[in-house]
Amino acid sequence: MKKIVIIGAGEFQNPLILRAKEMGYETHVFAWQNGDIGERTADFFYPVSIVEKEKIFEYCKKIAPEAIVTIASDLATHTVNYVAQRLGLPCNNEVCTECSTNKYQMRRAMKKAGVETPGFALLETPESVENLKNMALPFIIKPTDRSGSRGITEVYSMEQAKAAARAAIEYSFEKKAIVEELITGPEYSCECISQEGEHHFLAFTKKETTGTPHFIETGHSEPSDIPQEWQESIRKQIFQALDALEITTGASHAEFKLLPDGTARIIEIGARMGGDCIGSHLVPLSTGYDFLGMTINTAAGQPIDLSLRAHYEAAAVRFLFSPEDVERIKTVKELYPGGIIEESPVRWKNLSGAADSSTRAGFYIMAGSGKEIEQMMRLTGKEG
Repeated sequence: MKKIVIIGAGEFQNPLILRAKEMGYETHVFAWQNGDIGERTADFFYPVSIVEKEKIFEYCKKIAPEAIVTIASDLATHTVNYVAQRLGLPCNNEVCTECSTNKYQMRRAMKKAGVETPGFALLETPESVENLKNMALPFIIKPTDRSGSRGITEVYSMEQAKAAARAAIEYSFEKKAIVEELITGPEYSCECISQEGEHHFLAFTKKETTGTPHFIETGHSEPSDIPQEWQESIRKQIFQALDALEITTGASHAEFKLLPDGTARIIEIGARMGGDCIGSHLVPLSTGYDFLGMTINTAAGQPIDLSLRAHYEAAAVRFLFSPEDVERIKTVKELYPGGIIEESPVRWKNLSGAADSSTRAGFYIMAGSGKEIEQMMRLTGKEG
């Protein structure tokens, strides 16, 4: 039987486990034992932290998998690429791993390649903010190597900057932060799949957040509202950035803001599928692309299938922040029976407010016509 190793067992990894099983793979899942759903759905679960690269490699020598993959974790991509490279399996190289998981190195690589990028600087200590003489306020401070809106602050004064830098450095694995020029405008992401260095565009996604100061995602929807006449130039810019980061294999998730003239300003790019159900649910629901299957095939060195399956006109995900959000679900169900096609259990203890994406109280996924999604999003659109 074909075998696949999956790094991570949380709710955003579980669709990958289930799709791999549908494709005939025996699933071997590695993660810190925490009661996550993937511990139960995997054929074989190993209670090993996703950062223990050498230990996972020793297991994989015995498992002899056809592929090793993750879909929603920057941290897990370090282990995926390290182990896959040592096993001789398709993967991104070490340069890509570094540049796609460290925001400072990412900015440097894109700037060197001529990709339009906001101004930026490295902060190694909270006191480093005193050297930001040429950075106009307001600006953004964030950890160099975290995701999920952790440790992000929009800064309006130099007095505030030192506290924001201290918080971001504390969140960071390498204990460093990056300050970035603030780019205003609506935020989107671009979902792609790459194989042997050839990139394929799948979808643009519109993002909604809580806004300043922490920008926690409240929802995503597809298709986006980006005018058709702007889309080709944005795709070319994203592909240029993927090349700059040496992304050659698997899914990618590029976040950007859109200026009034249709120009994109790239915020960051992950060499993995977008989390928050974007890649695993919204892309197949709204486009018909089997994004999960493509990700598995690229990791296994098999041809990707770009044909379209039956799909809805539009799809969206909303996240729960408060008891009022739970009530809004009831309203949607009453007005649009069948509009909510999947929902997570509610983490009731998190309904008092979220500090970052990991502490949201749950989510629900909607699908239907473009008009229906627009109306459902409006009903549920109050920020957390």
